[in-house]
Amino acid sequence: MMEVTRELLEKMYYRMNQARFFEEKVAWLFSRGLVHGTTHLAMGQEASAVGAGLALEKGDLVSLTHRGHAQAIGFGLDVNRMMAEFLGKATGYCGGKGGSMHIADIKAGNIGANGVVGGGYPLSCGAALTQKYRNTGKVVLCFAGDGSTNEGNFHEALNLASVWKLPVVFFVENNLYGMSTPIEKHMNIENISDRAAAYGIPGITIDGNDILEVYKITWKSLQYARAGKGPVLLESKTYRYNGHSKSDAQVYRTKAEVESWKKKDPILKFENYLSNSGQMSAEEMEALKSRAYQSIEDAVAFAESSPEPPITAVLEDVYA
Repeated sequence: MMEVTRELLEKMYYRMNQARFFEEKVAWLFSRGLVHGTTHLAMGQEASAVGAGLALEKGDLVSLTHRGHAQAIGFGLDVNRMMAEFLGKATGYCGGKGGSMHIADIKAGNIGANGVVGGGYPLSCGAALTQKYRNTGKVVLCFAGDGSTNEGNFHEALNLASVWKLPVVFFVENNLYGMSTPIEKHMNIENISDRAAAYGIPGITIDGNDILEVYKITWKSLQYARAGKGPVLLESKTYRYNGHSKSDAQVYRTKAEVESWKKKDPILKFENYLSNSGQMSAEEMEALKSRAYQSIEDAVAFAESSPEPPITAVLEDVYA
C-alpha cells in the first residue's frame, strides 16, 4: 500500500540534494580538467529521477539513460562507487571503464545506463520478459529522454510490451530539448504520453518538478504493471539547467528561459511543501542537506584515494 511516511519524505529530500551536489561536484571536476570525455548533467530534474526511483520495490529493476546520475541516486546506488566510476577508478561500478554514461550494477537490479539514445527500451523489454517468464512479480522501470521517443526502438518496444503485456513502465523525462532541438520542432503532439494510445496502453503526463506527484503516479503505474496488466507510458515534464553536454554552448535558448525554470526548482518546491505543511523544520532540512553534501565530499575522497585499474584490465570484460 502506498504511504508517504516521514522516512520517505526524508529520503526524497536527502537524495534530491545528494543528486544536486553530486552533479555540482562533477561540473567542478570537469572545469578543472580532472576528467576526460564528457558528461550529461540533469540539474533541475532531481524530483523526476528520485521520485520515480523511490517508487520501486526491492527486487525491481531499472535501466538508466546517459543523463543518469540522479536516476542512479534515486534508485539507491552508492555515491562512492559512482564517483569512483566517474573518475575511472578500479573501485567504480564498472571498474572505471564505463565512466559517466555507463554506470551499471546487475546484482542490484540496475541493468545499466546507456549512451545510445533509446538503447534502454529493448533491454528493458528483455528484462521484463524474464520477470514474466519466471513469475517473479518484479517490474522494470525504463528511464528515457524525450528525444528518444522518435527512435524506432521506442515504438518497437512499446508495441512488443503491449502485445506481450510485459511488466515494464516506460518513464520519459521530457526536459523540452532533444540535444539542441526544441520538442515542438520534432514532435507534432502536445504530450509524449499521447503516443501510448497507438499501442493500447495507459499514457500519463505528470509534473516532473513535483516529487510527490512523480512518486505517487509512478508507484500506481508500477503496481498496474506488476498486476499483469501490461506496460504504462509516463511522461515527466521537467527541465535541465545545464546544456546537453559539457560542449553545449546553449545558443538555442535564452538565459531568461533558464532562470524562469529555476524559479520552479524541484528542491525549492519540495522545501516549501515540507515547511508549509509542517512536515519538517528548516533546521531538520538543513541537517539532511548537510549530510547529503558531506556524502559527496566523502565520495570524492574515496574515489581519489582509490587505485587506477591495472593495465591487465584492458583485456577483461571484452565480449565482442
